[in-house]
Amino acid sequence: MGFRSIFIVFLSILLIGCSAYKNNEDQNNPMAIQMNNKTSPKIVLLIIDSLMDEPLKKVIEEKKAPALDFFVKHGQYNKYLVSSYPTMSVTIDSSLITGTYPDKHKIPGLVWYDGDEKRTINYGNGLFEMMKIGVTQFAEDSLYQFNNVDLSPNVETIHEVLDKRGKQTASINSIIYRGNYEHTLKIPKVLAKTTALPNTYKTFGPKRLSVGAFIRQDEKNIHLLNRLGLNDAFAAQELKYLLEKNILPEFTIMYFPVNDHEVHRKGPKTTEGIEELDKNLQEILNVFPNWESALENIIWIIIGDSKQSSVKKNKNEALIDLREALSNYNILKLNEPVRNNDELVITANERMAYIYKISEDFSLQDIANRLLADERIAWIAWKENNMIQVKSWDKDGVFQFKPEGAFKDAYNQTWSIKGNSSILDLTIKNNNQIKYGDYPDGLARLYGALHSQKGEFLIVDAKPGYEFIGESSPEHTGGGAHGSMYKNDSLTPIIVTGTNKSIDNLRIVDLKKWILDLLE
Repeated sequence: MGFRSIFIVFLSILLIGCSAYKNNEDQNNPMAIQMNNKTSPKIVLLIIDSLMDEPLKKVIEEKKAPALDFFVKHGQYNKYLVSSYPTMSVTIDSSLITGTYPDKHKIPGLVWYDGDEKRTINYGNGLFEMMKIGVTQFAEDSLYQFNNVDLSPNVETIHEVLDKRGKQTASINSIIYRGNYEHTLKIPKVLAKTTALPNTYKTFGPKRLSVGAFIRQDEKNIHLLNRLGLNDAFAAQELKYLLEKNILPEFTIMYFPVNDHEVHRKGPKTTEGIEELDKNLQEILNVFPNWESALENIIWIIIGDSKQSSVKKNKNEALIDLREALSNYNILKLNEPVRNNDELVITANERMAYIYKISEDFSLQDIANRLLADERIAWIAWKENNMIQVKSWDKDGVFQFKPEGAFKDAYNQTWSIKGNSSILDLTIKNNNQIKYGDYPDGLARLYGALHSQKGEFLIVDAKPGYEFIGESSPEHTGGGAHGSMYKNDSLTPIIVTGTNKSIDNLRIVDLKKWILDLLE
């Protein structure tokens, strides 16, 4: 989940319009630019939310996505790029630009509980949750706190590193963009007048920053009504502007959210979002004298951020209501301060959830035992005695692990492990080599999530077909959802043109280092 939902609460205030884009088939566009063949290659990284292999191949085979077909034919393609965990855009994109998992970058998920502030942090998980939290608090978290406070100061973003090296960067509608330059986000007047929001927010980003209607490079960009500019057409226009003005920096990251909306509504097999996205990619390619010339001085990297799994249609079957399962505990309500008798906090991130213990009257094991009665939950994990404990409804015993030890995985990470490794679908070979099955890079990803924040809490992960809900959570029955560590949520395509430099490990968390090496 990405910017597609972060400002949805504002849409109830605004009259929403649909921004149309012009599908320019003329590759001899008079506005087209000539790239200087003597310049060093630049990098454009395009993130397509919830891009998946099967629908991508389908639209290409049906000749409904000529731009993506062009990039695939002129580049390298792989469908096994491993996402971060939870598989929610805020955490994934934090991993992408910091090169770390959430134990380092400290963005645990789309929704989480801050024990220091004693409140739930929500970066945009549905209209009803945000209305209960309040527009002003939500805007503060998503417009300012996310990039400038919550993202750990102990990690460097790719924008910060490249700026130190004397290279300019740009971010267009990307969820996380922290850089070294101060910018002013301007609140649209209709919002400032009808809410308690300030007129502006200060934020730090790269040299060139675009965040929909809040800040943009092209003052003539007309695609602002549809989701306040947090849409594919706005993003494409911003990149076209940088190209046409010949001010494209050495590195640009751009986020396309619309495909995610379609997949959530219609399920993982839908192709409509990709088809619409491709029209915007065609407009970008039409800036050049011909499409092939777009490859001469630019390395294009196109990735998804995660997949989505189908959610069953029957609500009673598909939705795991954690409030019902834990009804014997006092659960903190979204719009209320912590009370003395509150015992638990539930923050559902679609197909995974954090459950926080804020009372000393029981143990995490007590909560886990109650939840293990639900066969729709794949496994439950928590920290105990310097080890991570993992239990499952349908597998015996417990699996325990921690970093460093005699066992090594495919990413040259070593681990100490005990117990029933089949709970996380691990195969241990004779030479102590760990082979991952249903949970790619499962040990590092789960470790990262369990060390992403303070406090005592559990992680629950759903089996395919199911989704967690808490108070006022969005639900996606009959459609698609992500969040879990399961492979159906975790593996996404990557397309690369213009370089044969290999990536050491095909994980989103490794892309930062690879891109920095390309720009050396």
